[in-house]
Amino acid sequence: MTYEEINEMMQEIGLPFAYRHFAEGESPNSPFLLFLSPGENTFGADNLMYHSFKRLDIELYTDEKSPETEERVEDILKQHHVFYNKSEVWIESEKLYEVLYEMEV
Repeated sequence: MTYEEINEMMQEIGLPFAYRHFAEGESPNSPFLLFLSPGENTFGADNLMYHSFKRLDIELYTDEKSPETEERVEDILKQHHVFYNKSEVWIESEKLYEVLYEMEV
């Protein structure tokens, strides 16, 4: 999946989003999304790389638990045949829930 394809997929979700972070003072009200590529996993042998799997994290931020918003994100990921792992954490300092979707594309 290319950056352009990921960007298009993020647009389909219909929430404000940015790569890694919003510019200072431009963070929207929740819910919003951030996405980033924290690295890649490669497959190779005999000193040759045969395939690269880019890691992709999509972070959903909400000020209250929102199963409907999570479902919207998950529906788009499923439409694009993306396998993901999901976790959740409460960020006390920000008073926001973060639902993290981790995947390889």
